[in-house]
Amino acid sequence: MAKPFAALAIPLFLLSVVSLLSLRCGAFSADRPTDRRLLVLVDDLAIRSSHSLYFSTLQSRGYDLDFKLADDPSLALSQYGQYLYDGLLLFSPSVQRFGGSLDLAGILDFVDAGHDLILAADSSASDLIREISTECGVDFDEAISFQDPAALVIDHTSYAVSETEGDHTLIASDIFIESTTILGDEKIEAPVLFRGIGHSLNAANSLVLKVLSASPAAYSANPATKLSSPPSLTGSAISLVSIVQARNNARVLITGSLDMFSNRFLKSGVQKAGSSIKTQSPLLFSFGTALVLRSEKSGNQQFLTEISKWVFHERGHLKEGECMAQVFLSMNFLVKEYSVEIYEWSGSSWKPYVVDDVQVQFYMMSPYVLKTLSTDKKGLYSTSFKVPDVYGVFQFKVEYERLGYTSLSLSKQIPVRPFRHNEYERFITTAFPYYGASFSTMAAFFIFTVVYLYNK
Repeated sequence: MAKPFAALAIPLFLLSVVSLLSLRCGAFSADRPTDRRLLVLVDDLAIRSSHSLYFSTLQSRGYDLDFKLADDPSLALSQYGQYLYDGLLLFSPSVQRFGGSLDLAGILDFVDAGHDLILAADSSASDLIREISTECGVDFDEAISFQDPAALVIDHTSYAVSETEGDHTLIASDIFIESTTILGDEKIEAPVLFRGIGHSLNAANSLVLKVLSASPAAYSANPATKLSSPPSLTGSAISLVSIVQARNNARVLITGSLDMFSNRFLKSGVQKAGSSIKTQSPLLFSFGTALVLRSEKSGNQQFLTEISKWVFHERGHLKEGECMAQVFLSMNFLVKEYSVEIYEWSGSSWKPYVVDDVQVQFYMMSPYVLKTLSTDKKGLYSTSFKVPDVYGVFQFKVEYERLGYTSLSLSKQIPVRPFRHNEYERFITTAFPYYGASFSTMAAFFIFTVVYLYNK
């Protein structure tokens, strides 16, 4: 009976090795930073069809989506110490408890390991979803009472015009962050449709940014009840969509509207209140004369596509190449030369990163030298400078942070010591008077000796 078990053990071992290798292939790679395997957690699998346009844009860019219910008992983010997914999409706002081995700590560990997260909430957001957003520096507006639903964002000036007046909870916002790195080079012309709950940013967290903001006239309240006290969240303090880039360069997107990802919002026309052009109907009549206007879509698809490129590192991802520090002598001074290569991920390959604001510090306890690096337009940054007359162990430090880009933190240690006796120049111009005095003294002593010995 031992032989069949021995024969079975070998295939099982090979299978486990293959499984482990397959897990490693899906992990984050510095040479290819784009996330490819995404886990999508939903409350109802019907979201797979109602939000299919957004999911299809991800799949068209090469992402592999794995849809699962948020309470699936087999749910797991890692196996054998390796993460199964590169990114996580939480489209399950009402989930009270995740299934399987997944919990709040597991999601935070997932982000701490350098993976990316998209979280979409709505008026049914559970305490679990709120806790995740709070840990990321975002605070959703709390429910008004246990009986009433959560407060929605209401705006009586920047709402989307529709056939029915409505309660002005369908927001048409065009207040975007000014960053081509985050939102792409092409300007988003149409407003973004938003219906959901607003949130505020934790003032103590400098890593979270507003990407889409509410207008100064917006406020957060329950549209079904009459206000008895001033809203706690008003005006430009309301963020509709926010992003976080952690110190380990993991990226997080948080929004209070799951509907903004839906097919209905992506395909819908939009006219912002007060706009002079109506884009919902291709044909309008004015005083008996036909006016033909082109029908436009909302800006949701362009906005969500561009922001997802940033979240999943298709844009704004930097890496350092070869770093070199050289020491040489020049005119009796010790000179340091420093160079580093910086590249940017274009979505498919690495290309040189060309800017003029990269600086290096020559550092020991505090910066002694701060120099801006010059570039050759091919990704190489370099500079040279005279070392200060202070002996010790110094560091070349590059701390580069720019809006929308991953941060770079480079350091290289260099010892600074006195010159050896054979490192000085043999004849120094400024010492010629001393050389002359020495040789004249020797000549005078020689003449004195001759005169003293041979003079009678």
